[in-house]
Amino acid sequence: MQKIGSAIYRRLVIAIPYAWLLLFFLVPFFIVFRISVSTTAIAMPPYEPVFSLSDSFTDFWEKVSSFSLDNYTGLFDDPLYVNAYISSVIIAGISTLITLLIAYPIAYGMAQAPRSVRPTLLMLVILPFWTSFLIRVYAWIAILKPEGLLNELLMSLHVIDTPLIILNTNAAVYIGIVYSYLPFMILPLYSSLEKLDGTLIEAAQDLGCPPITAFWRVTFPLSIPGVVAGCMLVFIPAVGEYVIPDLLGGSETLMIGKTLWTEFNANRDWPVSSAVATILLLILVVPIVLFQRMQAKAEEAGR
Repeated sequence: MQKIGSAIYRRLVIAIPYAWLLLFFLVPFFIVFRISVSTTAIAMPPYEPVFSLSDSFTDFWEKVSSFSLDNYTGLFDDPLYVNAYISSVIIAGISTLITLLIAYPIAYGMAQAPRSVRPTLLMLVILPFWTSFLIRVYAWIAILKPEGLLNELLMSLHVIDTPLIILNTNAAVYIGIVYSYLPFMILPLYSSLEKLDGTLIEAAQDLGCPPITAFWRVTFPLSIPGVVAGCMLVFIPAVGEYVIPDLLGGSETLMIGKTLWTEFNANRDWPVSSAVATILLLILVVPIVLFQRMQAKAEEAGR
């Protein structure tokens, strides 16, 4: 009886995350995909669905087998969407790299700090989350605009003679993304670095390894899980970012989030917008799945 109860408990624990994924991932994805294969219509909502959940099983499969993928193929014929995907990946990739270069020394310093100080440092990293994300982005407008705080400071120090044009450029987008997602990079890095065994560094130094070499051969390889987790936490939301490029970027800043907003709200083309969102999801999910499989195979080989 006890074994039956424990088996039911294990299955329940496993079923909860699967139910969560089904309810909040697969069902919304199915809804978006259903819209993406629909046709645009002047109605509310502005699309005509190809199939309906009220259809019979036979009608459902007949419609599924005959629906068109014109909304998907049309994306690759329009350079706007292709350039938006490429630009989003480039901006997100560069922002992720900059965030990693800034976050790693911070996380390393936190991990090396006395244990009594670490909770305070951790709270300071989490502190920006207590303020609205939108307010923090708006604050950067006041800092980066030509008559903003940054230019006034630099001009008062006689570093520059004329205000720098940073707002409404890609540089402002990089600054906004790096600032907003920096905690997402610091926290997994700190979690990995804080668990490292300090005796490994001492052993490497006792064997004649200089501190820098010991860092690259011992510390950094052991912190790679934190690096990968932090990069994913920054890169994935940065690719689809809308608020930062809309408020800090200029007219030349092309990202897929702004394109999606324009198609959904301005052009009212929900089927094309859903196709754009579906392809974006595949671009983000497929590499993650492949990486997880490679990591699982590496762990099995190591055993």
